[in-house]
Amino acid sequence: MYQVIARKYRPQTFAELIGQEHVKTTLENAITQQRIAHGYIFAGQRGTGKTTVARILARCLNCELGPTPTPCGKCASCTEIAAGSSMDVIEIDAASNRGINEMRELRENVRFRPARDRYKVFIVDEAHQITSEAFNALLKTLEEPPEWVVFILCTTESHKIPQTIASRCQQFSFRSVDFGQLVSRMEWILGQEGITADTDVLSVLAQAGEGSVRDSLSALDQAIACCGTNLEAAEIRTLLGMFSLDSLNEVAKALVTGDSHRMLEVVAELESNGRSLQHFARELARYFRNLLVMKISAKETSLVAASANEQKKLAETASQFSEEDLTRHLQLTLDLFKDLQTSLQPRLHLEMGLLRMVHAGRLVPIEEAIASLSGSGSPSPSGGGGRIPRPAGDPPIARFSAPVPPQAPPQPTAAPMATGDLRARLHATFVEAKQMHIADAIENSTMIESGSELIITTPKIYTLYFKEAAFEAALKKILGRTMKITIKAGEASAAPVAAAAPKRDDEVTERALSNPEVKRFQELFPDSQVRTVRNLRENER
Repeated sequence: MYQVIARKYRPQTFAELIGQEHVKTTLENAITQQRIAHGYIFAGQRGTGKTTVARILARCLNCELGPTPTPCGKCASCTEIAAGSSMDVIEIDAASNRGINEMRELRENVRFRPARDRYKVFIVDEAHQITSEAFNALLKTLEEPPEWVVFILCTTESHKIPQTIASRCQQFSFRSVDFGQLVSRMEWILGQEGITADTDVLSVLAQAGEGSVRDSLSALDQAIACCGTNLEAAEIRTLLGMFSLDSLNEVAKALVTGDSHRMLEVVAELESNGRSLQHFARELARYFRNLLVMKISAKETSLVAASANEQKKLAETASQFSEEDLTRHLQLTLDLFKDLQTSLQPRLHLEMGLLRMVHAGRLVPIEEAIASLSGSGSPSPSGGGGRIPRPAGDPPIARFSAPVPPQAPPQPTAAPMATGDLRARLHATFVEAKQMHIADAIENSTMIESGSELIITTPKIYTLYFKEAAFEAALKKILGRTMKITIKAGEASAAPVAAAAPKRDDEVTERALSNPEVKRFQELFPDSQVRTVRNLRENER
């Protein structure tokens, strides 16, 4: 009878095990030093060797030459454990034997000595599915078992194991198997089976397993059944429902050229070929992640699960994007994959997601947009806070603010007392001190002087600025006395500070607004507002 590759080439000793070096070294040392625990928890993703290591440990403990980290593989104990027929190594599937009655039966079985071997080993697979009551029934036995008993609990969800159980066992975390090790293992197996395959085939199979040896070998078995003794990467991708770099590269090309129509064609082709749109979005997210890693590393790296040839292609594609663009595209594809999981119209969601990526690629950083106004075509030097150097002799620069969202019309309020001069002087003081946050707060607030009290009405976002020591000090310096400051959060109805400025300021404003660059900025952003105009020449003096 045919035996699948995953079982046929299952490791029988620690030396044959790939990956999990930390587990292998610890267990070998424990056996050599005769420090064998009564309970172990093997946790990790599927297909990483948990049950395999449990069987190898059982062979090491019960081999006629043992306990030894290198079992002979020839004695009755070794051969029976390998075949799964040993009376003293009991494997329990907790998925179907999870109740309290099964655990009570196991507890009774523990009391009897091994029939022949040195240890009676209980391997409990999918241990996280045991019920709480069943775990409680096993608790005392697991804490103080007879000297001839060893428990090995294997699980893919270690967080579901009760802490009362976990604290009584030694825990080992099994990691995903490295891409290179997985490729080397399959290459050796193909040599044993007399099957030819190139590097791309092994890369596809390793990617299909996602770090799981069993999943990769199962995919290999399926590929051999489909293609025979000569494996082709394109056929295997079609068989496994995977997408080639060339197909994913079509999306990258459309992003580079900004071709929205090509994006729609990609979705139409997927739909007509019966491909899974959710799976495509997942592979697309992985693709942009790999592009981002290649862009950052700028060389071949083990962080990308791909062959050297595929990594070279990824690097060429990544060179056409900036790191910021790839980061943005990766986030958009992750959001798209999430949306597709619950979408009733996956095609519409995929089309919208791909078009959104095209539009995002057309975005220009604000620094570049501002820099283009001066004709330089490039952002300002780093460290300049995004500002553009102003050539000598230029007229004053107008400071713009973002468009203010429409708000409810202000309610009529009582006419304020004559504090325009005080407000203007305070505003000028903080502009000169380059404390623009306080200057903006003054500009958007109403001040009413009532005896020894200054009542300030300001939007809530500005209230903290009037509580700063700098504002109190400036107020005392201007008035020559201390005043009580009362702050009220609300909509201010004050006139612009510029209204109280002398006539000379009006001339400065007119000159600034007549500047060609300012006019061009107003054309690009028609809803922008000129909030303040400063004469930079006077500030320099």
